[in-house]
Amino acid sequence: MQKLPHQYRVSARAADEGSITTDADNKPSITVAAPAQFGGPGDCWSPEELLMAAIADCLVLTFRAVARASKLEWRQLDVRSTGILDRIDGETRFTEIHTEARLGLAPGQDRERAIRLLEKAEGSCLITRSLRASTALTADIHYLES
Repeated sequence: MQKLPHQYRVSARAADEGSITTDADNKPSITVAAPAQFGGPGDCWSPEELLMAAIADCLVLTFRAVARASKLEWRQLDVRSTGILDRIDGETRFTEIHTEARLGLAPGQDRERAIRLLEKAEGSCLITRSLRASTALTADIHYLES
C-alpha cells in the first residue's frame, strides 16, 4: 500500500439532458444516469448503485486483507448491499444500508472466527466508515471444497 493520504479523482461530463459519462485515469468510461426511481432510464449505472457497489466491493477487498492477515482459508465471497433512500427532516439521503455476505470457507475452518473476521472487515471498510447512514451486515457462512 502506498503511504497516505491517497487522492482519488473522477470526472463527469454531461449535457442538459441524458446520461453522464464518468471517467477515472486509465480506466474505461462508464455511462451513468438517474435511476428509474428518479425518472431515469434504468438501463445503466446510477450514482445510488455505484455507492452500493463501492460498499460491497470495499467489504470484499477489506475482508481479503483481514482474512489473509488472520490466515483464514476461504473460497468465495458473494456480497449484496442494499441501500434505503428516504426523506428525513427535509433531507433525502440513505438512512440504512444492509449488506449480506455469503462466505464459502475451506473445510476445517472455524465458522465463528470467519463471522468475527467478516464483522471486522465491515467495521474497517473505509467506504462504510465514511457514510452517515446506519450500516448492518448479515453473514451466511458455508463450506466449499477446492
